Amino acid sequence: MSEVVITAADPDWLAGFVRRLISDRLCSAGHITPIRSLYRWRGQLHDTTEVKATLHTRASLVPAIIQRTRQEHPYEVPCVVATPIADANPDYIDWIISETASDDLG
Repeated sequence: MSEVVITAADPDWLAGFVRRLISDRLCSAGHITPIRSLYRWRGQLHDTTEVKATLHTRASLVPAIIQRTRQEHPYEVPCVVATPIADANPDYIDWIISETASDDLG
């Protein structure tokens, strides 16, 4: 299992994108929260408000989420990172499995 983080400037765009990922069974859920982002881009320091989606999915589906993010995200270089879930409530893991695609879609 993996936790995937995706950031974006537009909360409505990110919510719609997460809905599509859930509908396509690439993730079981998405939690969207406002964040403050500080980063360097093209030699300039930026301090902006963004939103972050935290997704839970099968590790085998992470490549498909990365590919979809790169294709559909409005950013030139979108943030999409995955971290393995080391341990979790077994019932929650079972739920992730039941709500996501069983095949590697990448």
